[in-house]
Amino acid sequence: MKRRLAWGALGLLAAAAIGFFALAPGIVERSMNRIDGKPPIAVSDEARALHATLAIVDLHSDTLMWDRDLLSRADRGHEDLPRMEDGNVALQVFSSVTKTPKGQNYDANGADSDNITALVIAQLQPVRTWTSLLQRSLYHGEKLDRAVARAGGRLQKVAAPGDFDRLLAQRQRAETGPVGAMLSVEGLQNLEGDLANLDRLHAAGFRMAGLTHFFDNDLAGSMHGIDKGGLTAKGRAAIRRMEALGMIVDIAHCSHACVADILAIARRPVVSSHGGVQATCKVNRNLSDAEIRGVARTGGVVGIGYWDAAICDTSPRAAARAMKHVRDLVGIEHVALGSDYDGATTVRFDAGQLVQVTQALLDEGFTHDEIRAAMGGNALRVLQAGIAPMEPAPMEPAS
Repeated sequence: MKRRLAWGALGLLAAAAIGFFALAPGIVERSMNRIDGKPPIAVSDEARALHATLAIVDLHSDTLMWDRDLLSRADRGHEDLPRMEDGNVALQVFSSVTKTPKGQNYDANGADSDNITALVIAQLQPVRTWTSLLQRSLYHGEKLDRAVARAGGRLQKVAAPGDFDRLLAQRQRAETGPVGAMLSVEGLQNLEGDLANLDRLHAAGFRMAGLTHFFDNDLAGSMHGIDKGGLTAKGRAAIRRMEALGMIVDIAHCSHACVADILAIARRPVVSSHGGVQATCKVNRNLSDAEIRGVARTGGVVGIGYWDAAICDTSPRAAARAMKHVRDLVGIEHVALGSDYDGATTVRFDAGQLVQVTQALLDEGFTHDEIRAAMGGNALRVLQAGIAPMEPAPMEPAS
């Protein structure tokens, strides 16, 4: 009898464990990546026709963090390949999130806790990812590579300048797709203190990185950290190595001191991959006019997001107003999209409904050429040039 009871208890525990690992990640994601359900704006025939001709680029999403098949249409989250095809996305930059603090907020977070570990274990990711931030990013890269291999050409990895030309040429010949995919990093805490790991990330296909996420690290201060300092000596060395490799520097989440330091030393265009602007949404993580001008001086772009803390609303009209401010301040060539889809955000529209942004830009008085630039042309220019390895600096003559 005792043995049967013991086996029964073990069976119940096993069933509970299976249920937890099968259901918990989806429940968590549904609670964090939401669509608010408010009415979309009316879309005109003009907007639909124009949208179908665009090469749309989104500079930031966190989809790889979640336990979903990227190739299948999901009933949760904000994007997957079918919805990107519906929305006419030409290129999606997929970020690798490796660590976020408990009680995460925009004001001040320490680096001594981590939410992602529990998610990694609950999703039954490889054991090597349970304790290593670097391995979490390498796993995200492998996850994308597997999706590309299974996609039958519908999803294509972009990791070299020539990949852009091939992708756009194929899109011109096809009614739908293919969709390009590029890898990025959200916070270089995944270097685990060793700058040589930049080379490992580059070899795995990562072509963009932000130095910080929601806490300060050994490279720089975060806008949401405790000290919020500028670049450290190691951070400056990381910038130089990234530029040499052809990894685009992303200032999103950097403290104001960090942004100033990066803009002062950048030799290549930098991007703010996802966020907003102080002029239309006064939230600490958003860029000041001086910072927008600094990004423009490098030749870079500002990616505007769709969630409340970036644009103080979820309406596509709010996103269009932020984009209009960047255009009016520094020129249309510095405007881009940075959704932060699947990044624990609530938005009005998913990747399949991006025509909402096209319509909002038309309503704000953007011309067709300006919309073409803002929705992807500018980002394509910066990304294609930025991932080319930098030529070594000429030797200075000996004194």
